Amino acid sequence: MNSTQTAPGPLSGKIALVAGATRGAGRAMAVELGRAGATVYVTGRTTREHVSEVGRASETIEGTADLVTGAGGTGIAVPTDHLDPARVEALVGRIDDEQGRLDILVNDIWGGDTHVEWDKKMWEHDLDKGLRVLRLGVETHIVTSRFALPLLIRNPGGLVVEVTDGTEEYNRRYRKPYYYDLAKAAPLRMARALAEELTEYGCTAVCLTPGWLRSEAMLDTYFKVTEENWLDGTEQNPHFAISETPTYVGRALAALAADPDVARFNGQSLSSGGLAKEYGFTDVDGSRPDAWRYLMEVDQESPTADVTGYR
Repeated sequence: MNSTQTAPGPLSGKIALVAGATRGAGRAMAVELGRAGATVYVTGRTTREHVSEVGRASETIEGTADLVTGAGGTGIAVPTDHLDPARVEALVGRIDDEQGRLDILVNDIWGGDTHVEWDKKMWEHDLDKGLRVLRLGVETHIVTSRFALPLLIRNPGGLVVEVTDGTEEYNRRYRKPYYYDLAKAAPLRMARALAEELTEYGCTAVCLTPGWLRSEAMLDTYFKVTEENWLDGTEQNPHFAISETPTYVGRALAALAADPDVARFNGQSLSSGGLAKEYGFTDVDGSRPDAWRYLMEVDQESPTADVTGYR
């Protein structure tokens, strides 16, 4: 190897599909898989020509693919509505034709926030909006796994990652409202079920959650800050101090995917903060926020926040 060459990444030669990679955790996970050397198919509904019902034109799947390639991998953008079985089947068929294998499947499809009526009781919540939340957060994952898993199980060592909001321990409490609670509980159970069904093929399924994610919308819409001055958001909610960048969960995923003993986690609920302790990575600022432990142990009604010992 001459001085201008770099060593191949730990995921060099691996083929990944990150379903729901337009922004937030999905985008960061795709980028970090690329940084580790993977070829990453990134999907979503917002492209440079079309904006999904989420309504954000600032992030596109082409933009994500460019970031993956810029990080050292190969990013391939494929516009996909994961509620359309024919589109998903065609997506997987393309991966099979072009690569002949699939090593990592990440089900990060969401986009339901715009339909959630956060302060409504179940019987008060608009039914069509509630069912749309479940379709976006549950049905999309099912459709994607239905078509992607036959390709993934061709080779032992495949990894399926269901992405949700909240660890299994935290989500034992009610994550109101009703439809949101169901949508975020389902991936935990999906991972448990797939773990049972994939074992005989030498493949692994887990559920992964970021902590309090400083997504694009969390920064510019909810807290009206930037990544550079995000701490100003603690003036609105002091507990925002435990938040983390999307890169943190991306690093968690990359560490999992590169772990030859990942099967020890089969069926488990995992978090970015917990895996940081396991693998030794940090967030971009060098800290290791453990948001779900914080949210379990600290009084969230308190007007002050102390993240000492939690990041």
